[in-house]
Amino acid sequence: MFITLEGGEGVGKTTQQPLLAEQLRQEGYACLCTREPGGTALGKTLRDLLLHGDPFTPLAELLLYAADRAEHVSKVIGPALAAGQVVVCDRFTDSTLAYQGYGRGIDLDLIRQLNRWVTGGLQPDLTLWLDLPPEVGLGRARSRSSGVVELAVQSTNEQEDLEFHRRVYCGFETLAAAEPQRIVRVSAQGSPAEVAARIWLVVKPRLAHRNTIANVD
Repeated sequence: MFITLEGGEGVGKTTQQPLLAEQLRQEGYACLCTREPGGTALGKTLRDLLLHGDPFTPLAELLLYAADRAEHVSKVIGPALAAGQVVVCDRFTDSTLAYQGYGRGIDLDLIRQLNRWVTGGLQPDLTLWLDLPPEVGLGRARSRSSGVVELAVQSTNEQEDLEFHRRVYCGFETLAAAEPQRIVRVSAQGSPAEVAARIWLVVKPRLAHRNTIANVD
C-alpha cells in the first residue's frame, strides 16, 4: 500500500510519518518511510538546492521536483511496493499540483502530464491531507526554524507571502474535493498524539479492506 502525507508548511507531516510507521509495524506490516525531495542520493542534493539555494524560476523548480520523483519512484518507492511493503511518503504528486500549479500558476494539465510521465502512472492508494490554516502552519514552521538544523535557513516555500500559501491551501482543498476516495482530510489541530489517532482511524480500515480483497483473490 502506498500512503502519502500532504499539506502546507508546518502541518506536522515530519512528526506524523514516524508515528504512523510505528503503528503499522506494531500491526505487523513492513513499512518504508521516505520523502520528496530527498528520498534518494540525487534527491538529497536537489533538496538542499531547493530549500537553501537561490530561488529558481517556477518552471526550473518544477523540473527539479520531477527529476527527483523519477529517481525516487524507480529506485525506492517502486521496489518497496513490489516487495510488499507499506510505503509512507512525505509529499508526492499532490504537492507539485498545489505548490507549482495552484501556488505558482503553472498549467495544471502540464503538471499532471509530467507527473504521469515520471511516475509511470503510479498514484498513492491513500493520501492524508493534514489540514491546518496557512496562518497557523506558517507560524509553526517559522518558530521552529532556529531550532532545527535543516531549517536554519528558511526554505524558499516558507519565505513566500501569505497569499501564496493561501493559494496552496485552496489547491489542496480542490484536489481533495475532486478525489475524496483517495485524499482524506485530517485536522492537524491539536497534539501530535491526537493527530496520530485521527490518522490511524483513516488508515486502519483501509488496510483491513485491502487485506480482505487480497485474501479473496
